[in-house]
Amino acid sequence: MMSDKERSLADLAKLVESGQTLALGGMTLYRRPMAFVRALLARPDRPDNLTLLSFTGSIETDLLIGAGIVSTLRSCYCGLEVFGLAPMFTDAAGQGAISIIEETEASLSFGIRATLAGVSFMPGIAWLGTDILKHRPHLKVIDAPYHPGQQVVAFPAIQWDVAVIHALQADPSGNAVLNPNMAVDVELAIGGKLVIVTAEEFVPRLRDGVQISGAVVDYIAHAPQGAWPSSCYPYYPLAGGEILRYIDACNAGEFERYLAELSTIEAQQSDGNHST
Repeated sequence: MMSDKERSLADLAKLVESGQTLALGGMTLYRRPMAFVRALLARPDRPDNLTLLSFTGSIETDLLIGAGIVSTLRSCYCGLEVFGLAPMFTDAAGQGAISIIEETEASLSFGIRATLAGVSFMPGIAWLGTDILKHRPHLKVIDAPYHPGQQVVAFPAIQWDVAVIHALQADPSGNAVLNPNMAVDVELAIGGKLVIVTAEEFVPRLRDGVQISGAVVDYIAHAPQGAWPSSCYPYYPLAGGEILRYIDACNAGEFERYLAELSTIEAQQSDGNHST
């Protein structure tokens, strides 16, 4: 029987509204919530003007930017690692079609921590003495209250409306297991206003190794191969062939054709046919 939290990917994708900040779990080409991204792009009434919060962005981010539904990106990296540049992000950034908020791992971490702490900013010494502050002139450098003569950067809190995280396992209560490479997924789950977990496997009850508590999870969806073509250790490796196929399509000006094929890719995944 379905739990009260279980929904289809299509139903959960409908919960993302225009103008919201969408946070995607995972990191670079590892454990990205690709099944959810595909469901979001399959909506006939796609949301627009989204702010995308991704600790490091990759193909999931590139797809959403290419589809024209992202207006702002908050990330310290957007690329395809060894496969090179993220083509649609690179094109949109070069044309000024999206707003890019300059971030580093430190600024994202401090901003997320501020939200988790319920405060408006988190102080840190990162960025002091660098030129990065010139690109974010609204960030304030303040005197440390308990260390006379020391200055710190006041990194503003970063808030997100929807967090989507792909897990290895989840149970009906929403408890989830990731694995040792957790990125900032636990923090995204704790701080998200609406938290969605997709999972490779549903199990009756998780007792050990829980990394995301069901107490903070609103909905869950069963999504076998839900991170593909990114990797999801130990279930499956990175599908390098599919990444290259995506890059070739973008470089040939056939991004829209690739989007149209996503439903076919989803069907192939269900049949267990995966290119690596």
